[in-house]
Amino acid sequence: MSDYCPAPGRIFLQFESLPPQHTSERRKKPLSIGLIALFDDVAALAKMAAASLDDVAAQTAKAGAKAAGVVIDDAAVTPRFVLGFEAKRELPIVGKIAMGSLRNKILVLLPASLLLSYFLPSLITPLLMIGGAYLCYEGTEKALETIFPHQVHGHEAQLGTVALNPHTLEDEKVASAIKTDFILSAEIMAIALATVSDQSIAIQALVLAVVGIGITIAVYGVVALIVKADDIGVALARRDSRSIAGRASRAFGRALVLGMPGFLTFVGAIGTAAMIWVGSGIVLHGFERYGVHSIARAMNSVAEAVAYAVPFAANPVKWLLTAILTGIAGLLIGAVSIPIFGFIFAPGWQLLKRILRKRQVANTPADSGC
Repeated sequence: MSDYCPAPGRIFLQFESLPPQHTSERRKKPLSIGLIALFDDVAALAKMAAASLDDVAAQTAKAGAKAAGVVIDDAAVTPRFVLGFEAKRELPIVGKIAMGSLRNKILVLLPASLLLSYFLPSLITPLLMIGGAYLCYEGTEKALETIFPHQVHGHEAQLGTVALNPHTLEDEKVASAIKTDFILSAEIMAIALATVSDQSIAIQALVLAVVGIGITIAVYGVVALIVKADDIGVALARRDSRSIAGRASRAFGRALVLGMPGFLTFVGAIGTAAMIWVGSGIVLHGFERYGVHSIARAMNSVAEAVAYAVPFAANPVKWLLTAILTGIAGLLIGAVSIPIFGFIFAPGWQLLKRILRKRQVANTPADSGC
C-alpha cells in the first residue's frame, strides 16, 4: 500500500499493483449502487401505483355492480324524451342529454357527494328522498297524461310549461331529461359512495369519477342505439346481396323497421314505470333510515303471504308483487307531490329563471352600433 486518500465521508485505498482501469471501476462502484437503489425505489413506487390502480378498478367494479339497477332504469327512462322528434334531431338530443348528465355527475354530484359525506352526512338521505318524490311526481304526471291527456295538457299550460315551437319543445325536453337524470345520477353516485365509504378521499373521488363517466357512456350509448335502431333497420333492409347472410340481414332490417315504433312505445312505458318504481324505492328506503319500518314490513308481509300460496314460484311472485306494491306507493307519493311540485316548485322555478334572465339582460352591455 503506497498512499492514503482521505475523501470526504469515504475511504479509498489505491494499490500500485492494480492497473488504472481497475482503480476507476472501484471508484465507480458507489455510483452504481446508488443507481440500483434508485431503481429499487422507482420499482417500489410503481408497485404501489399499480396496487392503487388495482384497488380503484376493484372498487369501481364493485360500485358499478351495486348501481346496476338504477343504471338499467336510467337507460329505460331516457329514450322517451327523444320520441316525437325528426330522425336528424335524435342523436343531437341524445348528445345534449349525455353532456348534461356528465356535467351533473362530475361537476356537481361528485364534489357535492364528497363534501356532504364528510361535513353533513345527515343531509344525504332527505335530499335523496326529495329527489325520489320528484321522480314519482314526473312518473305519475306522465301516467296521468296517458289516461287523461287533455286535462294534463291544460294543467301544463296553466303552469306555463307547454312549448310554443319545436325549438322550445326540444330545449324543454332536454332540460326535463337532464333534471330526471340528475336525480337518477344522484342515486347512482350515492350508491357508489356508500360502497367505498371506508376508502381514502382520493380513492372515493377516483371511483366516483370513473363510475360517473363509464355509466354515462354506457347508458347513452345504449340510448343512441335504441333511438337509431329503425335507421339501422332501413340500411339493412336496402342491402342487395343475394347471399344467405344478405337475405337474413334484409329480413332482420325489415323486422327492426316494423317493430321499433311499438318497441319505443314499450320502452317509454317502462321508463315511466321505472321512474315511479325508483322514486318510490328511494323514498321508502329513506323512511326506513329514519326508523319508519311499518310500510316496508306491510308490503313484505303481503308479498310473502301471496308467495306462500304458490310455492313453486315463490321467489318470482314475491319480487313481482313487491315491485307492484312499490309502484303503487310511488303513484300515491306522486299524487301527493303534484300540488307541491306543480303549484309551488314549478312556479318558483319559473320565477327564478325570469329573475336570472332579467339580470342577464340588465348586465349585458347595450350595442353601441359601432
